[in-house]
Parts: sequence; C-alpha cells; structure tokens
Amino acid sequence: MATVINIQEIQSIVKDIDIVSAIEEGFIQYSNGNTIVPPVGELLFEKPKGEAHIKYGYIKNDEYYVIKIASGFYDNPALGIPSSQGLMLLFNQKTGQLVAVLLDEGYLTDIRTAAAGAVAAKYFAPKNIKAIGIVGTGIQARLQLQYLQKHTPCKTVWVWGRNMDKVHTYISEMGDIYDFHIATNITEIARNCNLIVTTTPATTPLLMAQDIQSGTHITAVGSDTEDKQELDSELLKNADLIIADSIPQSKTRGEIYHARKTDAITNKKIVELGTAIQDTSLQRMHDQQITVTDLTGVAVQDIMIAKAVYMNYNKN
Repeated sequence: MATVINIQEIQSIVKDIDIVSAIEEGFIQYSNGNTIVPPVGELLFEKPKGEAHIKYGYIKNDEYYVIKIASGFYDNPALGIPSSQGLMLLFNQKTGQLVAVLLDEGYLTDIRTAAAGAVAAKYFAPKNIKAIGIVGTGIQARLQLQYLQKHTPCKTVWVWGRNMDKVHTYISEMGDIYDFHIATNITEIARNCNLIVTTTPATTPLLMAQDIQSGTHITAVGSDTEDKQELDSELLKNADLIIADSIPQSKTRGEIYHARKTDAITNKKIVELGTAIQDTSLQRMHDQQITVTDLTGVAVQDIMIAKAVYMNYNKN
C-alpha cells in the first residue's frame, strides 16, 4: 500500500533536508539530458481566477517518477484558504506502482521554487549585495527572502506591493531580523537594490529597463504562464546574462518567451541554469554585469524534493 504523508509531516521533514543542494543537482541532471520531462499540463480558470499546473517526469535510471498537481487560486485568501493547493505522487519507475502520496497542499512547490531562487543567487548575484528588493507580498515573497539567507547575510530589504495593508502584514510576519524599507513604486526598488526578486502574477511589466542599475541581478519567479510578464523585454535585451531554468519551457512561458516574441533577444543569449552551474565561464564574472534568471518551474525540481521527503520519511 502506498505511503501517505500529510502536510504536517512534510513540513517537519523539510527542516532536515538540504533542499537547495537537491534542487541544484536536479537542474544539473536536467541540463545534462538525464531526465524525461514532458511539456507542462495547464488549466486556466477565470471565475474565480486561478490556474492548475500538472508537471511530471523522471530522472533516467532512477528509482521513481513523479506526477505533481499544483494550483493557485487568487481569491482563496479572502475565503480563509491558502492560494496554493496540490499534491505530489511518487511512483516506482520499474513497476509503475504508486509508492507515496504527498499531501503537501502546494507547500513543496513553494519550497522548491524558493530553493531555485537561492541557487540562482548563488551563481549570479553580485558578491556585494547592498540591498534585496522583493516585488510582491505573497508566499514566494516570503520564501524567496528566507531562502536567500542561505546565500547572503544581507538584511536590508526593500519591498513593494500593490496593497499597502499587505505590505505592512508582510513586514510584520517576516520579523525584525530584517531592515525593511517600503517602496512606494517599483523604481525605488530598482534604484536601491542590486538583487531583486519578482514574485507577482502581473500580466504587464513592472520592472523597466531604464531603472536597472549596473550590477543588478534579477530573479523572476512570477511569470510561469504565457500571459504573465513582470519584466520589460528591453531589460532582458540590456542584460549581460540571461538564464533559463528550462530552455524548452522558455519558448512558451516566462520572461524569455515575451522577450523572444518581440525580438528583444535571440536564442544565442540564453543559457540554461544547469549548464551554467557546471561552467564558471557562464556565471557572473564581475559586479557590473546585469543578470536575469527566469524561473518558470521545472518538473525535475518536483522529482528531487518529492524523493527527498519520501526517503527522509522512511528514515524515521
């Protein structure tokens, strides 16, 4: 019978796992062609507005394959329900038997996305981070900042959100270990921060090319469907390095998709994250470079985190 692991157990297990290293290894396996990851399945909803993503795949010669369903319904918080929902299914790769059901309610998707942001910062953020800019006030706005602490000791943070009440709630909930500044507009984020993370479901660009300082790194997390866009395509055109978590996925979603569509960039300018991790010549070379990492979310991240949770569950 399949093992069922509930959300409380999963949250406890994750505390003892080096998620960032696991996700980094997953990106390497993916870029080296050692995975089978089909295109993303997707359902988009209008009333109420929401989306469900189905991501699945396996690492060759591994023990398991994974199917993940994760959704985001933006009106949920008003109902007292988290916007993120979902589960992960772990199967035996040799027999197809269901091994485990991870009732994570979207939690593991949130964690693996934050870990990917930490990986991006590790290889592309400037050495001297003077301030971190967070665009948005939701789950990723929280987790990205927390996971960045694994890479940088910087505690100076500028935050921007459309709703000022949510900005104040965000600052209150994140605690007093950070030196928070409230940005009244996105330009303030760009002018004060050289590491910026965008975490919103925006469908028109928020961060504009003319505002970006030399030496800034941007990790774009929010644009994971065809219609979402947080970055001005000219920003990518001006960037010295553009990194995709998945080059195939960047053809149909994300910031790179929009920049390609307007001919702001060509394929030659794009490097895949797992490839860059293994080649120092493809990483940040100096602190004057502008770098952009476009994270659309890859099934290999789900494979790595689901495996890690299940294996650590069995240790207990």
